[in-house]
Amino acid sequence: MGEVIYRVQHIRHEEKLYHDHCYENYKLFEQGSWLHRPVQTVMDMLSLFENQKDLKVLDLGSGVGRNSIPVAQKIKNLNGQVVCVDFLESATSKLEQYALENHVENELKIVKEDIGEFDILPGTFDYIVAVSSLEHVASEEVFERVLARMVEGTKDKGINCLIVNSEVAETEIKTGKRLEAMMEVNLSTENLLRKLKAYYKGWHVLKELVKPLEYRIIRDDRQVSLKTNAITFVVQRRG
Repeated sequence: MGEVIYRVQHIRHEEKLYHDHCYENYKLFEQGSWLHRPVQTVMDMLSLFENQKDLKVLDLGSGVGRNSIPVAQKIKNLNGQVVCVDFLESATSKLEQYALENHVENELKIVKEDIGEFDILPGTFDYIVAVSSLEHVASEEVFERVLARMVEGTKDKGINCLIVNSEVAETEIKTGKRLEAMMEVNLSTENLLRKLKAYYKGWHVLKELVKPLEYRIIRDDRQVSLKTNAITFVVQRRG
């Protein structure tokens, strides 16, 4: 048990260093990093709620607002609200700043909390977004608990938009040495898809895609290749 706790703490420390560096050195919506634009699927699915008033959106693992700020801008004149959840101080503080700069501070509710602990009340949200965040909960058990909360927390005809990394592998570029992947929940693609389909059984699948991706990142001042099968899974509760 102690080894498991230490592993999670180590991964979260490394991920904190990575994200703190990114948020400090790259500005939201500027070229040069993955922060330069929102995820297209997130915005595409938002269009299914076009002109719907009082839209309630939940962004789990919101970061500095890559998706939540553009979503808030779209629903600003329709009395909508985006609840943004992230446990990193560097993320929530920057999100507050960017919300002011983009004039959506009244449309955002920022919650500094681990998404694995965040309580989602039943039937609360029209649209729940989780982009590259669910794999960072503490364990597979917590991962499933969050999925269950998302299912329960979605209104009739509501949509959940998930992008989850699977089969993550990290390799030091200079030496070719395989490193431990800094991912708390690192499931096989097949297993992860099986879980998603089980929890969302009976929902209408709007999009299902597995895309192999490779990034270059920095770990401890080392150039590292990160490979993953990114799963996009978008579903709508049947009304």
